[in-house]
Amino acid sequence: MGILAGIYLSEYRSKGKIFNVLRMMVANLAGVPSVVHGLFGLAVFAVLFKFGLSILSSALTLSILALPIIIMTTENAMRDVPNDLREASYSLGAKKWQSALLVVFPVAASKIMTGVILASARIAGETAPILFTGATLYLAHYPTAINQQFMALPYMIYGLMTTSINISASTNFAYGIALVLITLIALMNVAIVIFRSKTRKNS
Repeated sequence: MGILAGIYLSEYRSKGKIFNVLRMMVANLAGVPSVVHGLFGLAVFAVLFKFGLSILSSALTLSILALPIIIMTTENAMRDVPNDLREASYSLGAKKWQSALLVVFPVAASKIMTGVILASARIAGETAPILFTGATLYLAHYPTAINQQFMALPYMIYGLMTTSINISASTNFAYGIALVLITLIALMNVAIVIFRSKTRKNS
């Protein structure tokens, strides 16, 4: 959804005030604190849609958190593609949507995927959205369905540092969990570098 919205805003940006309002709304959504997203997810997904405190509610909430980042990254990546490619596509009889999806998008794909991975790395460390929508401090077993609660590394750190009686022991556990979380995010960033280097070689 984010990629399609970014393509739409980029390729149809000359339509006027409506699109400027949409861009402003996306930029404002990107600046909303994550705790507000958590409250929104609780009110809409957990209560209104009756998904409850679950993996599904948390996943949808985190998706909304990542959505404006992906939209803006996609729009900027599509804008960076030279207009000569679009004009050549039009001269061969391609329609605007065909030119956008089949000509411009493949050129901008590496930058777009970079934005997607960066957005994923950001939401991997978010605590507030999952705190309200489905995360729990302890489970005796792994969840087996998307309508169940789950454990998450950021919430584990928060719980250990705020609810534990033995602070020194909890601090050591929290440092270990933080190391695992940072390692996962670092691996995602390494994946970005490898992906971009391969796409540049192919192009």
